[in-house]
Amino acid sequence: MWPGRSSKLAVSVGEQFPLPPSQSEGWSPYVTMTPWESTILTKFPLSTPPTPSRGVSPEASTSRRGKPFLRWAGSKRKQLSRLAPFWSADHERYVEPFAGSACLFFELAPRAALLGDSNKQLIEMYRVVRDEPERLYRRLCRIRRDLPTYRRWRHLKPESLDRETRALRFLYLNRNCFNGIYRTNMDGDFNVPMGRRSGEYFSKEDLLNCSELLQRATLLAGDFAKTLGRVKAGDFVYLDPPYAVTSRRIFKEYGQKTFNTADIPRLAESLAAIVKQNADFLVSYADCTEARALALEWHSVRLPIRRHVAGFAGDRKKAYEWLISNRPIAG
Repeated sequence: MWPGRSSKLAVSVGEQFPLPPSQSEGWSPYVTMTPWESTILTKFPLSTPPTPSRGVSPEASTSRRGKPFLRWAGSKRKQLSRLAPFWSADHERYVEPFAGSACLFFELAPRAALLGDSNKQLIEMYRVVRDEPERLYRRLCRIRRDLPTYRRWRHLKPESLDRETRALRFLYLNRNCFNGIYRTNMDGDFNVPMGRRSGEYFSKEDLLNCSELLQRATLLAGDFAKTLGRVKAGDFVYLDPPYAVTSRRIFKEYGQKTFNTADIPRLAESLAAIVKQNADFLVSYADCTEARALALEWHSVRLPIRRHVAGFAGDRKKAYEWLISNRPIAG
């Protein structure tokens, strides 16, 4: 520990901050990208908009909707017009155990919600956005968006930082990494290279609006079963798990606790448990043997989508995805 300094780094992002000796050893701000980092990454699904038979809740007026502030591989932002009608004014609470960018939550702007995810840093970041949005935004905008700075922030160990700076690091890396991918190595270290076209940041007003919406939500870090264990009558549960397919690999995210094919039986059991609680559910899943088995048990529809993550836009190809629900789906 440095003399007179806390063991948790509270970084002043307007300056070139020093790294602790344990992290600075062998580090150079001008490291060239490795061949692995410049390799084109595999694709993933982004979708196109079914037309269910249910109406959108009037509480989700345009002025109250949130604009998702994360770039998230596999995001359903392009499918919101199909997903939103599964929610109705009769539902008392929105539940999402694989929150990710939570774009459907922000679109619906429900009066109560339960958001869960196995990514603890993601949930912590949402808590900081909920509690300190203006300060977080101000610090984010003061960080340079170049490769040396990106690699510097990626190099930092989250456990060495205070809560707010961990959230800042998560948000900065998310907005500047390749295609919004969240992936870690076996040691849990974030290892996605910097993207070339990250786009402008969201506005402060957008983040403040999302902060207000997050104040209506309970935020829970842990396995999806932990979130689903809190489902009660009147809930609407949206499940968009990372795609685990035995016949092929669909790149979505890597980590130590990523959803995989061994979890699909648990997911199937959870759907039945949700219905027993007098709640409704909607599942999004890539077209595969596992999804077809789930679809046979419930109301379902197979839809064309366009994969979102690819090295070049022209290489993005059409695929299919299932929507599965306990409620009838209009064709």
